Amino acid sequence: MSEERLRIAIQKSGRLSEGSFDLLKSCGLKVSRGKDKLYGRVRELPIDVLLLRDDDIPSFVADNACDIGIVGQNVFEEERLAGEHDAPAVEVMPLGFARCKLMLAAPKEWSFDGADMLEGRRVATSYPELTRAWLAREGVNARAVMMKGSVEVAPRLKIADAVCDIVSTGATLDANGLKPVAEVFDSQALLIRNAADFTPGKQAVFDALMKRINGVLTSRDAKYVMMNAPRDAVAAITEYLPGADAPTVLELAGSSDKVAIHAVCRESVFWDTLEDLKKLGASAILVLPIEKMMA
Repeated sequence: MSEERLRIAIQKSGRLSEGSFDLLKSCGLKVSRGKDKLYGRVRELPIDVLLLRDDDIPSFVADNACDIGIVGQNVFEEERLAGEHDAPAVEVMPLGFARCKLMLAAPKEWSFDGADMLEGRRVATSYPELTRAWLAREGVNARAVMMKGSVEVAPRLKIADAVCDIVSTGATLDANGLKPVAEVFDSQALLIRNAADFTPGKQAVFDALMKRINGVLTSRDAKYVMMNAPRDAVAAITEYLPGADAPTVLELAGSSDKVAIHAVCRESVFWDTLEDLKKLGASAILVLPIEKMMA
């Protein structure tokens, strides 16, 4: 692989993988994968893609085997707290997908009324550093028991009294007689990079990629809003539009007292928003999605 090609690590399978490839696709980037499906190349920019296990990505980035990576915030923070690297990978930005929660779960028969109930007990988890950090913040002296996989069976096997695990629907906990009782960590996908300076060539590729990613994230909740309104209501409507830049105001043919207002709203536009715009005098309101946007 050329030294000037930017190397990005992505989870090889799972929700994080799907979201990562969707992000690249939204950035106008197509990935050609090799036969082993562990390596790919982006056609539009000099970028190589390495497909790895999620929990290997922070180490690959920290050790300069990859320049950047997309990883779960829970995995990244667990590795950071473990302190295994002299120059760990650094966070670039949250990406807003693959959201999940690390939850403390206790037996259903517990009448859980606070973290103090864990005093002197054992908590099974695949995330011991995050669990210990939470217990320390709560001022509780409990032991984090490391388990890889099937954490939810620990109380039934008398390995631990409670568990701390990633929860999506909660069905697995329920099937094992457990209930979520406290949120330990809120996670989403992160873009990370190594701490070393990039070569000028790699920096240029990284900057080009960041422009595209920022454009995608900016347009994700943004909407293009069009409406007609009385000329004297423009100021009130402009002030009310959520997260809007200065709107474009156009003359309406055959009308001297009404104008057309076009605006990009960078925040969500709800039905309540439309109803309030109507009360300010707006009519013929259209809200359109924005596929791409670049400042």
